[in-house]
Amino acid sequence: MADATQKMIQFELVSPERRLVSEPVTMAVIPGTEGQIGVLAGHSALVASLKVGVVELHVEGQDVRRIFIAGGFADVTQEQCTVLAEEAINISDLDQEALTQKAADLSEDLGLAKEAVDKARVLKHLTLVNAKLEAIAA
Repeated sequence: MADATQKMIQFELVSPERRLVSEPVTMAVIPGTEGQIGVLAGHSALVASLKVGVVELHVEGQDVRRIFIAGGFADVTQEQCTVLAEEAINISDLDQEALTQKAADLSEDLGLAKEAVDKARVLKHLTLVNAKLEAIAA
């Protein structure tokens, strides 16, 4: 009996800036709003909203490729998984020192913000920066 993990599924990851990934993978793990979704070849069709988190791409015999996304949507068929992300960046491309400084700056800005709308905007950016730092640490 053929094992489904031996088959490949075409994975596409697109952000507003560019197509980050277009390659066959053994398995993709994506951060759904209802929990992690493991996608293998032959997966049932689905459309899912995605939360801020890490996409993991598994290819037999290779290290797991990890990509940070800032939410989006996934469209899954038996042969393909397409992720449309609000923002996407390889974890290896994230600069921990710069992100730590940005988090400190945003925390300071949050304390100085007077209006609720300003606080909400700064808090949104701070939450995203902290999620990137968590992705690096994981």
